[in-house]
Amino acid sequence: MRSERLESGVVVVTLDRPERHNAIDLETAARLRAVWREVRGDDAVRAVVLAGAGGRAFCTGVDRSVRIPQPSSPYALDDPLLDIGPKANDLWKPVVAAVEGMACGGAFYLLGEAEFIVAGADATFFDPHTSYGMVSAYESVFMAQRMPRGEVARMALMGTAERISARRAHEIGLVSEVTPRGEALPAALRAASVIATYPTEAVQGTVRAVWAAGEAARAQALAHAPQLIALGNLPPERQAELFAGRDRAKDVRVR
Repeated sequence: MRSERLESGVVVVTLDRPERHNAIDLETAARLRAVWREVRGDDAVRAVVLAGAGGRAFCTGVDRSVRIPQPSSPYALDDPLLDIGPKANDLWKPVVAAVEGMACGGAFYLLGEAEFIVAGADATFFDPHTSYGMVSAYESVFMAQRMPRGEVARMALMGTAERISARRAHEIGLVSEVTPRGEALPAALRAASVIATYPTEAVQGTVRAVWAAGEAARAQALAHAPQLIALGNLPPERQAELFAGRDRAKDVRVR
């Protein structure tokens, strides 16, 4: 992961593991937490753009090679992605996400805490959890703050069989702007640069006000996630079998 501060007062944070479709390992998760804290304390930074390197994917969630031991209690869950987002780190400076290529699964931990999303024309959004015997809990809660509930349910339940196109994502309100392929980052930078010229107190207060609108419901929903995951997930060895044995690329429908 890398970050670059621009003279405009914008910081560009880039997930930089293109060979792994910008999947998040423990090192990347730790770096994200550190970057949000750094930005939070830097008065020269007034807005953030979040992107993924390589163009093929914004982020594909947690790296499947990372094994996270879990407690036996259904009331506890160790999830390395839970605190990788800006709001989880008490950052109220505006974050604009620039999505090219795939954004799926754990990517929604980040997209769910951005102010708005700009997507290239070839961007696709999907949630593979149910296809591999996993409960889509946190991801669905995050997306329910941005999308109609029926669309969230369809995306989560269709799993790897269907992807939401950038056009459809714009129609349902997940994405605020669709650009030509490869132009999402410049468009996000233009928006963030405008926001960065405004008084930061007013901007951060507005961000906080918008988030307050759905914060209570979100917190209540997230509180149920650990038990739902513990009760509904297949054992890790069965999940691994499904990952190894299924190639659904030929079945994917983009809408």
